[in-house]
Formats: sequence, structure tokens, C-alpha cells
Amino acid sequence: MGNPRSYSNASNTLKAPASENNHETPTKLSEPARASVRKIRRFRMRPDDDDEPQDWWFASTAVPLLAATTGPLANVMSIAALITSWRSNYDPQHPGVDTFSVGFPDPHWCIALNAASLVCGFVGNVFLLFNFTRRVRYIVALPATIIFWYFATGILIGITSCMNKYVPPQRPEQTYSQGFWHAIIAAVLYLLSSMALMVNMLGYFLGHYPRHFELSDEQRNLILQTMMFFIWLAGGAGVFTRIDPGWQYVDALYFCDVTILTVGFGDFHPLNDTSRGLTFPYSVGGIIILGLMVSSIQKFAQEISHDKIVKTHAERRRIRTINRSVSNTVELEQRRADGKTTHSPYPNHHRFPKKPFRSSMKLIRRVGSRKQKLLLLQEEKDRFDAMRSIQRSTLNFKKYSALTMSVLAFGLLWCVGAVGFWQAEQKSQGLSYFQALYFCYVSLLTIGYGDLSPSSNAGKPFFIVWSLIAVPTMTILISDMGDTVIASFKRGTFTLADWTVLPKVGIWRSLLERHPRLWNWLQKKGEEAEEEKRVAQGFPTGPAEDDRNAPPPTLEQVAELDTLDEHALARRLGLAIRKTANDLGADPPKTYTYEEWAEYTRLIRFSRMSADELDKEEEEEGLIEWDWIGENSPMMAEKRESEWLLDRLCESLDRYMRRQDLHHRRARTSRSRRRSRVSFSQGPTKVYHFA
Repeated sequence: MGNPRSYSNASNTLKAPASENNHETPTKLSEPARASVRKIRRFRMRPDDDDEPQDWWFASTAVPLLAATTGPLANVMSIAALITSWRSNYDPQHPGVDTFSVGFPDPHWCIALNAASLVCGFVGNVFLLFNFTRRVRYIVALPATIIFWYFATGILIGITSCMNKYVPPQRPEQTYSQGFWHAIIAAVLYLLSSMALMVNMLGYFLGHYPRHFELSDEQRNLILQTMMFFIWLAGGAGVFTRIDPGWQYVDALYFCDVTILTVGFGDFHPLNDTSRGLTFPYSVGGIIILGLMVSSIQKFAQEISHDKIVKTHAERRRIRTINRSVSNTVELEQRRADGKTTHSPYPNHHRFPKKPFRSSMKLIRRVGSRKQKLLLLQEEKDRFDAMRSIQRSTLNFKKYSALTMSVLAFGLLWCVGAVGFWQAEQKSQGLSYFQALYFCYVSLLTIGYGDLSPSSNAGKPFFIVWSLIAVPTMTILISDMGDTVIASFKRGTFTLADWTVLPKVGIWRSLLERHPRLWNWLQKKGEEAEEEKRVAQGFPTGPAEDDRNAPPPTLEQVAELDTLDEHALARRLGLAIRKTANDLGADPPKTYTYEEWAEYTRLIRFSRMSADELDKEEEEEGLIEWDWIGENSPMMAEKRESEWLLDRLCESLDRYMRRQDLHHRRARTSRSRRRSRVSFSQGPTKVYHFA
């Protein structure tokens, strides 16, 4: 009776009971509180307040933003398809030339269905916007967007198929116009956006993330700027259509596109003074909006790559480093007691232990031998050097991974775009694939010689969509090159100038400092020469007192910090705060050596408060303990090292002042109690009267 297993009468097979780990849904929920995570067969839908870890980051973040970008573009294409007739007659004087073709009216059913498709696409965009702003629930808004965009896709596919079958253009006197190809592109964009959003819904149903979008400020700006850009593009095309006679809406849309992207082929240009005057504010406003949109796209890409790719790379390197560490702390302390060291994978260093940094520092303060202290400090220096290596590797990986992705995107758009233009312009211009590559290249770089430009009815709509994707990609590529290729070229130029035509002050000193043996030998010879000179002049010998250019402390000096009292450490704390504050504006950001970090760490931890003091103060102690290769390592923080250190040093100063205040209060209380006890023991004061 109490056995949870049950046997089927038909097959006599054992059935496992439903459990939390089983994907089958129980037939009855006993507790309504457990409905926060609902399981429907194999689906697991998470509520809004769910704080569990999230995965499928591309589907949860990038896919909705891509849909929010392609949706308005599909609306613009659909508007062009509705306004422009889908068939046109060739000019008898220019047979087979799309540029001189003239459109004629479409059937009424085609126009009506085209308008219905535009309405469906626009309503789907509205629901997606309401989903981002949380005006409508995710489970309602996103399916509505998908359904309306699928309706728009189906309608456009249906009317293009019906026109091609029942009322096609009569070849060779007629052809499909730009409006027809705008409709095909709009259908493709609606279809791809709907499929992408379905992937996003699948991730929600499988429980990979909750049912809302956590948009950052840059992502919100990207959505707003994308909407503004396409409104500016479509609205400008409508205005130029009215003031430039002879232009269709699709021609004006193509002109606005090449104007805002600063390509300027010259095949379309303003035809009167009104349109020329309007070009001034329109081009400036469009370029500004485009620049803001490209900047937001770049920041969004950097944000995603930093959170999902760069951090994963750093964590993988950190885990591999930990796995190469000493197996346990007992072995480390036993080696410390025996005075032995282990072989290190790093030259001239010991293997770094798995023991956290805080425990080793406590051990450093416990041991009394100077040699043992230096050995422990050397162990911690190995851990520090390992984390510094991870930090440098992560920085290089971040820069060059972004550059690699940009180069791949550039190459893909260049080559695939050339294939599209080759096929679209082969009939009208006899374009070869090499010429298409040349055309795409000068368009990507916004050179726009004008010797080649799209002239077919299929080439112009394809160029609008391709250029709106390719030119911003090229801009991002140039920005990524600024941190890598251009920065290397800049450093090489400066180095050449420092050593040749524009010698830099102190460059020989920096060269010698990179070779310690030569530097120490020259410094020793210089000190001996100075001493001989001072002796000859009658001055006392000894080292100079000016220590403004003093090198960082050595391990021996760091080991002696434990012999200082609190007042001496407090004085050093003030000097350290001033030094790190001066380092805040350093460019490039200041990075500290292990010896400097060890000194600052001692200054951070000497003001540690006891448990009793923390209870009395009722305040947080701040970050005191960390591990160099642990998750809380200072070199894994988002801040600069000088900013992070300044925060910790100021916290240490605050703790020190609170401790001093607490000790003064205790001393006053103790003195008051002693006075009270003395007064009580002496009894009442006697008063004597003298005659």
C-alpha cells in the first residue's frame, strides 16, 4: 500500500513515480505555491520573478533585438510594395532596360491584399514594442507578433504567386517592377523575424529564461534609434517623391538610402532647388541617427561578447589554472614546515597552491622565520602572476575575437552581396562576379565612384537592404581595428619617432629598467661616482634622500610590514590612498606589481574589526579577503585596479577610524566607572567648620 511503484495490467512493466526530476506532469498539484514553476509535459515555463541562472543567451537577448530591427525594415519594404505598381512596360526606345520602364496599375485584389499584409506587419511590430515595454504580457504579445507576421508573410507569398500565375508581365515588353521585388524582400524579412521569435518562445517554454526581456539602456536606445531611422528613411522618401517630379517612391527611397550612407553614386540626385535645400538638413539628421544606431549596435555586441564569450574564456582559463594547482592545503603547509618547494610550470617560480590567498596571508603573519615568510610570499606571487597572465590573455582575446567576428561578417557580406548583385545586374549591365566584388567593396567603404551602380528593378531593392546591413558592419570593423591593428601601427609610429627624429626624454632609462642586471650595474657605478665626488667636495657619503622615483617594494620589504604597529600602518594607508588617487587618471590604466598589491593588501587588512566590534557598530566590514585565482579576484573586477584599490583602502581607513572611536568610547566609559567606584568607596564628603 505504501509502495509508490505501480504495475500495469497490460505489460507488467514497472512505472516510476512522478518526481521533480521527471519531465511528466503530475495529474494533480497538491500545493498551489508550487505552481510558480509550471511543467506542462516537457515544457517548463518560468515566472517573471524567477532568479535562477539563464542560458540560451543568444535566443533570449539577441533574437528579440534582431526582430525589433528587421521588423521596421520589413514595414518600409512593404510600404514601397504597396505604393509602387508591381508590373511595368519597357520604353520602346530602350527595350529591356529597367531604368526606363513605366509601371501600370495592378489588380484591385492585389492592392487590397497588399494593404492587409502591411496592416498585419505593422500590428505585429506594435505588439513587439508593447512586449518590450511590458504593456502587454509576454505570453500574449509575442505569439501575437509571430501570428501577425506569419499572416503578412503568407499574404505576400500568396499574391506574388497568384500574380506570377494569373496576371504575369507579358515578356519581352513587360517586366516586374521594383515594387514586386520589395514585396518579396518584405516577405522574407517577416518570415525570418517570425522564425527567430519562435526560437525565443521555445527557449521560454523549455525553461531557459523567464518571460520578460531585461533590456539595458543601450538596448532600449537601439530599439528607439532603429525606429527613428526607418521613420526618417521612409518619411524622407515620401517628401522627395512629392517635390521631385518624375520620381517614384522606390526611387526616392533608394536616393535617401545612398544619401544617408554617404555612398552617393550620382545616378540619382536632386532635380530642383527645393530638393537641394532639403538635402542639407535631411542628410545631416540621417547621418546623426545612423551614427547613433551604429554606436548602439557596437555597444550591444560588445556587451553580449563580454558577458557571454569573454567571461567564459576567462573562467575557463581560471579553472584550468586551479586544476594545475597543488592538491590540498595540508600539503602546502607541510611543505612550508619542511622548508621544501615544488616544481613550478613557470620558470624560476614555485607552483601556486589551491589554498585561498587570505589563509596564506594569515599563515605569513603566524610564522616567525623570515625565510618562511619569503617562501609564502613567493607562493602568493606565483598565484598573482598566473592571474595576471589570465587577465592579459582575456584582454587580447576580447580585442581580437571582436576583430575576427567583424572581419568574418565583412567578408560574408562582401562575397554574398557580390553574388546577389552579379545575378541581379547580369542581364541589365552584363556584370561579372569580379565587377560585383569591386562594386560591393567601393560601396562598403562608401567611396561610390559611380562607374557601377544598381540599375535593375531587383538590384535597387536588394541594395537598400544589403547596404543598411553592410555599411554599419564596415563601420564596426574599423572601430574594432582601432584597438588592434591601428593601435599597433600607432605604437610603432611613436616608437620610431622616439628613437629617431623626435627622441623622447627618459627613453634610455626605460630601456635599461627592462634589463635589471644592466640597470643595477650602471646604478651602482653611478652611486660610487657620486660618493667619490661628494668625498672630494667634503660632503658626507650615503644614498640620496630623494625617493620620488623609488622602485616598488621588494618581497623582503613587504615581509617586514608585519613588524609595524597600527599607527605606522595608518600613516602608510594615507600615503597609499593619495598614490592610488593620483593613478586614477593614468592612460593606459595603471597595473600594479605583486609587491605593490601585497603592501596594499596589508594596509587593507590591518584594520579588520573583531566580531564583537562589528556587532557593536552594526555595519558591514567591506571586502577584505579574496583569492587571486578565485571568483572574487580583484583582477576579475569590472573596475580599474586603481579604482578597486582606492575603494578598499578608503574602507580600511573608515574601519580604522571607527575602531579608534570605539576604543576612545570604551576608555571614557572605563574611566567613568572607575571614578564612580572611587567616589562610592570613600563615602559622603565631610565638611569642617572653623571658628
